[in-house]
Amino acid sequence: MSFKSHIAVKDLNVSYGKAQALKNVNVEIPDKKITVIIGPSGCGKTTLLKSFNRLIDLADDVSFSGEILVDGVNILEPNAELTAIRKKMGLLSQRPTPLPMSIYDNIAYGPRIHGTKKKKELDKIVEFHLKEVGLWEEVETRLDEPASKLSVGQQQRLCLARGLAVEPEIILGDEPTSALDPISSKRIEEKFLVLKDKYTIVIVTHILRQARRLADYVIFLYFGEVIEQGPAAQIFENPTQELTREYMKGIIS
Repeated sequence: MSFKSHIAVKDLNVSYGKAQALKNVNVEIPDKKITVIIGPSGCGKTTLLKSFNRLIDLADDVSFSGEILVDGVNILEPNAELTAIRKKMGLLSQRPTPLPMSIYDNIAYGPRIHGTKKKKELDKIVEFHLKEVGLWEEVETRLDEPASKLSVGQQQRLCLARGLAVEPEIILGDEPTSALDPISSKRIEEKFLVLKDKYTIVIVTHILRQARRLADYVIFLYFGEVIEQGPAAQIFENPTQELTREYMKGIIS
């Protein structure tokens, strides 16, 4: 599988105090594919994901070294523009976190911050992105209602639409369906499969069935180290490392 790299991680080390979370990580994230990061709980999956948009900076006593190249630019440079980095990346967390405002304003919030003020333009943006995540028909008559009135599954799709409204290049998902019922999870997965034509998508999951359904490319982490990475078919059907084979069989977890 040859691919164009969108994110390249080189010799990344991340520590929280004296505890090292990532050790000499070198990975490539393909452009406009779904990359799934798998591995046991506590192995560094979320730390790696949050390194991509520098959210690890918010943790206490964090230190890091190495390079993360996004479109060829090292985002770990001391003078990196964090606002611009984060605008490139929409983050979908485990639990949906709609803003305490209306459904409409949740989507319009980002575009307003970035300078879109005209009501007609905002109307188009809101409608487009709600349709993009399959939510428009469910909410078009109640856009002024608080987003908190939506179901959890609807809130997660709303948060996805909110992230897309600032026109990112990359979607990051940290266990994005773990708080959802099976029907809502299926809807989110279906949206990812459609959205990968336009966006690079990176998802952390502990559910191997989900990884098999979604992944074009897989990174297997174990205690902060990359054990194996490659095209999904290779990792799932013919892994080269014994640790990967044991994880796939459920021997280690």
